[in-house]
Amino acid sequence: MTRPPRIAPSILSADFGALAAEVAAVAEAGADWIHLDVMDGHFVPNITFGPPVVAAIRKATDLLFDVHLMIAPADPFLAAFATAGADRIIVHAEAGPHLHRSLQAIGALGKRAGVAINPGTSADAVAGVLDLVDLVLVMTVNPGFGGQNFIPAMLPKIGAIRDMIDGRDIELEVDGGVTAANIGEIAAAGANAFVAGSSVFGNGPGGYQANIAALRAGIAQTR
Repeated sequence: MTRPPRIAPSILSADFGALAAEVAAVAEAGADWIHLDVMDGHFVPNITFGPPVVAAIRKATDLLFDVHLMIAPADPFLAAFATAGADRIIVHAEAGPHLHRSLQAIGALGKRAGVAINPGTSADAVAGVLDLVDLVLVMTVNPGFGGQNFIPAMLPKIGAIRDMIDGRDIELEVDGGVTAANIGEIAAAGANAFVAGSSVFGNGPGGYQANIAALRAGIAQTR
């Protein structure tokens, strides 16, 4: 099943002092989704924000909020993020012992569910939960910080997951080091959704539209 490309700017690279305005600006500039990287200082070595911030910026746009929980445990916080305005909640396969149960809980909250895997985790980790998700997220850097370089060794994993989900209504997203220079090969490997932080937000609001257009141009070269 061919899925349209999705550009999902990560607000991890936005100006936190004007976060609602930043979200509105990238939405106006042509983003498809807004990606929210939630970190707890435990599962990953950084702390970002929680449900109150999600709720505060929810009114800035009607775009899908793609909420990526890099927290452990995630289950106690699912309802809070759902209430705050998440449209999709993504949990890590590595973040708890009961991935299937976590994804069921997200669905029971009326939200789309996604599963993420770190660079050191095999594609096989998602095989048993594909009936519960509408997105698989491949981390193409080690999670915890923005601005890292894409790990090329993740390309075969992206391809393996593309083969695994072929024929299913599932998005294949990548997060980490996506730029206009490499997005073409990432798309060619099988991804259709692209989290982009510094490559969208790097030069201020005046550049957002051009940055998103450059990412789309890179994808188009593979089609």
